[in-house]
This record gives sequence, C-alpha cells and structure tokens, in this order.
Amino acid sequence: MTTTDETTTTTASAEQKPKRSLVVTPAAVEAMRGQLAKRGTPDAAIRVGIRGGGCSGFSYVIEFDDKPPRNGDLVMEFADEGKAKVRVHCDKKSIIYLAGSALDWEKKLMHQGFKFLNPQEASRCGCGHSFQVG
Repeated sequence: MTTTDETTTTTASAEQKPKRSLVVTPAAVEAMRGQLAKRGTPDAAIRVGIRGGGCSGFSYVIEFDDKPPRNGDLVMEFADEGKAKVRVHCDKKSIIYLAGSALDWEKKLMHQGFKFLNPQEASRCGCGHSFQVG
C-alpha cells in the first residue's frame, strides 16, 4: 500500500499504521474495485470520511469521487498486479477521527458491506450507522 498526503509519501503495509493513516483491508479494496468496475468508472476514487449527524453525533461516509483529491486529502493507492488501481481519498478533518482505523468488507449471511473498525469510537447507535467519539 502506498499512502500519500500533500507533504509526504510513506510506504506502509497493512500491519503498519502511519500517524495520519487509515488501513484498508484487501477485502475492502477488492469490494471497491468491483463497485468502481460495476459503475463503469474504474479510474474514479472512493472517498471515505465522517459527517456530523445520525443518532450518535457522527456518521461514516463512503462514496464515489470522480474529482481529483482535495488539498490536504490523505490519498491511498492500491495497485495489485493485473488489476485496476484503487484510490481512496480522505479529507483532513475526517482523518482526525479515522486515524488508526481499519476499513473492512464484511460478508455475512444476512448482510454485506463496508465496516469501519475505529478505536476512537466510544459508542455506536443501535442501527450501527452513527457513532460517538470518546
């Protein structure tokens, strides 16, 4: 995984967590690659972050991003040989609340989707879509 922000470039494995980093698991990268291909925009990026709102104060955001990264974004690129490159953008305010987190793809019998594993979460609402920071 190559992690790049506006001032530094750091190469890190999934086991390492640079200070301003978010780990994206291989399962999540594959799910993103599939969603981008299904949408017909394999060169677009996935934007992750948080927004104020929801039952508990903050909600996670995962959306397609057809624009170049914004000034100050954390930009992560995942390039597997023979597969389309996946780029993930995260704004500088969101990374404050997501630093040290992992984004995973979870597939269960009754549910599949992205799941944030955030050590900064103090609590999560009953629906599981919003959280509070401790």
